[in-house]
Amino acid sequence: MSCEIKWALNKMPKTEDKNLSIMSVVEVKKARAFHESIPQYQVTPLADLKNMAEYLGLAKACVKDESYRFGLNAFKVLGGSYAIARYIAKETKRDISQMPYSVLTSRELRDEFGQATFFSATDGNHGRGVAWAANRLGQKCVIRMPVGSTENRRRHIEDEGAECTIEKVNYDDCVRMVAEEAKHAERGVVIQDTAWEGYDEIPSWIMQGYSTMADEAVEQFEERPTHVFVQAGVGSLAGGVVGYFANKYKKNPPVMVVVEAEPAACLYRGAEAADGEIRIVDGEMPTIMAGLCCGEPNITSWDILKNHVTAFLAVNDDVARRGMRMLAAPFKGDPQVVSGESGAATFGALATIMKDESYRELRLELGLNQDSKVLMFSTEGDTDPDRYKTIVWEGGLK
Repeated sequence: MSCEIKWALNKMPKTEDKNLSIMSVVEVKKARAFHESIPQYQVTPLADLKNMAEYLGLAKACVKDESYRFGLNAFKVLGGSYAIARYIAKETKRDISQMPYSVLTSRELRDEFGQATFFSATDGNHGRGVAWAANRLGQKCVIRMPVGSTENRRRHIEDEGAECTIEKVNYDDCVRMVAEEAKHAERGVVIQDTAWEGYDEIPSWIMQGYSTMADEAVEQFEERPTHVFVQAGVGSLAGGVVGYFANKYKKNPPVMVVVEAEPAACLYRGAEAADGEIRIVDGEMPTIMAGLCCGEPNITSWDILKNHVTAFLAVNDDVARRGMRMLAAPFKGDPQVVSGESGAATFGALATIMKDESYRELRLELGLNQDSKVLMFSTEGDTDPDRYKTIVWEGGLK
């Protein structure tokens, strides 16, 4: 195994930080209240890896395990469900606080709102969450998946009642595809976690939806983490988590680190250039971290990230494999975390930084030591069980 990390410290010029208010405490509370109204809602576990922390030379290492989220094996449903709820609330001229799950699923609300078709592009987790929410609210759903997506993940989405196809283009082209399809559909609505000029309200709602995960984690962590590692594709999750912690601990925020898949590391490239401008990665992006395989940043979250992130990391597939295997086979006494390819990227990065002396400089720059208390997010479980077994059991998918 050859774990490789490229890294760039954040030396970008700061902005007015106008997007930070999207993740304010008030907005976080609204999102959490909505999710708590869903009958299947449960707080997902925070795995406190005490023995692993000692092995890595840390005071604390905790992983939020999103494989338990609403039975969907991934966190993404938090964003998609909240965005659909916010959209319906806006269309019916209500505040989201007046739209708990019981109201959204009522016959009266369905008659009032009518029928819409929600479109989205996905590698699997986001689309499944959108399809799940649309299905329960009696709405239509169309999902497009990029080339390389697995049939297993497509079937999961189809099982939620959505129309779903695997296309011959990459993720970012799938986003453009669904945006065009929605224009020509009757009441077509794009529910996408990336923002571009003229499309930023729904992505901001998705980011707010993700904050429920961070809010739960802070309660479970029971103290301020010194470091937060979060993965990024387009950057919506990262922007949501970083924005949450920047608001929560305004006077003394944690050191925040963003982890991307190297072939699609658009945020890292922006940080490396250090001018604050967006960088886009195009073409094929070969990586097992399908959930992070996005080459065009969310412009809303990018503004938050460049104001509050300490370092951007671009990791190879072996880093994700390392994370998956270590979490699957923990020290005796530590809980096991079944973490998929994208879910394990942050833990794999942390383990590599702490155990590989070639990253000593990065370790020092981040201030990672025996006093550090690190929070990470395993954003997905074995969403493709066959692929998970191939990697963890058989050492495959090289």
